[in-house]
Amino acid sequence: MGTASPVGCKAEPFPREAGGRRPGIMKAAVVLLAGLAAFTAYYVYLPLPSPVSEPWRLMLLDASFRAAQQACNLAHYLGLGHHLRMLNFIIGTFDKLNPQHAEQVKITDTQFDSVEVRVYEPPAKAEKALRRSVVYIHGGGWALSSARGSFYNNLCSIMAESLDAVVVSIEYRLVPDFHFPAQFDDALRATRHFMHPEVLAQYRVDPSRVAISGDSAGGNLAAAVCQEMSQDQNETGRFKLQALIYPVLQAFDFNTPSYRQNEFTPVLPRFVMVKFWIDYFNGNYGFARSLIANNHTSLDVGPASSFRDRVDWTSLITPRFRKTYKPVTPTTGEAEILQAIPSLLDVRAAPLLVEKQVLRLQPKTYILTCEIDILRDDGIMYAKRLEDAGVEITLDHFEDCFHGCMIFTIWPTRFSAGIRTRDSYIQWLGENL
Repeated sequence: MGTASPVGCKAEPFPREAGGRRPGIMKAAVVLLAGLAAFTAYYVYLPLPSPVSEPWRLMLLDASFRAAQQACNLAHYLGLGHHLRMLNFIIGTFDKLNPQHAEQVKITDTQFDSVEVRVYEPPAKAEKALRRSVVYIHGGGWALSSARGSFYNNLCSIMAESLDAVVVSIEYRLVPDFHFPAQFDDALRATRHFMHPEVLAQYRVDPSRVAISGDSAGGNLAAAVCQEMSQDQNETGRFKLQALIYPVLQAFDFNTPSYRQNEFTPVLPRFVMVKFWIDYFNGNYGFARSLIANNHTSLDVGPASSFRDRVDWTSLITPRFRKTYKPVTPTTGEAEILQAIPSLLDVRAAPLLVEKQVLRLQPKTYILTCEIDILRDDGIMYAKRLEDAGVEITLDHFEDCFHGCMIFTIWPTRFSAGIRTRDSYIQWLGENL
């Protein structure tokens, strides 16, 4: 027969420590918290090159982006929606947390030849002199972000104020709802419309002082549009400058030194960039591993042969950047990749592949590159090819900066790298436009 509990008391299933805490629960909680902390540290920590500025802040940014990507990839796998559409929704939601920089700039949303654009106009001056102008094309892998989002809204507002310039930011159609060449066509149509003399006059823009610019995938579109318009004999307007910010310029070689050196570094690992290319062309993800191995441009793939010297980084980049890397050129590969995705070699998608005669027609050029970026060598190779064609070039390289940094200049994603690259870019435009 059991012992009865004292009157008015309930029997405890197990004894408490002083203060009423149950040791089993406390130990489990401590173990759980320690495990969670260890997992978080493991997930966030990423080995980074020693020169990188603000490494822990960059790790947190990269971990946040990876987590969002992985959640969207899982939802895609479960059939809940396309991963890029969902990722863009998350970016747009986060974007609303950032303050919008406007100051005295007049911002107008309109359309140029049925393409949505956002126009930034600084305050009018008493003398009403003609202004310079920048056509800007935003990045995001042809799939993410927006001209209206705070990141690009703030950049273009600051450009308009600092340069006393009219800035036209193009809101091109995005993957996965639209694929190449829709993005190129949008950028080209909107730019051509703006360059008409009557439109430039409407915005009081000096026709001889217009630049085209963009970052990442936007740099790709800016370079392609500049090439296309430079060849058009009927084109009335000509760009004075082009300014390309860590542009993506080729899908021929995914084993350049920068692709291999920065294979897993933030914010754009190699595999993610390859998937952006596949999505841009509405291709098959099954080709991803073969693309990374350069099987689409192997020696036995005939269509690739005429472009090989235009992406020959052994001669186009200096030993400082080549380091000890060797070319990856398979003897045999998969010709069916180019048969399925011929746009991989289309110069409208890969401006680095264009012939030298077209390069000679390009305006004075600024290219910004970052050491911690798979696309570093795309920019360096393009700069070298332009220089060899007789174009005046400024290559602005940042040893401690990373891909995408220039738009990260406001809380909660404010980086000193973003401030320095943005200021250097705007200073060059101010001195040359």
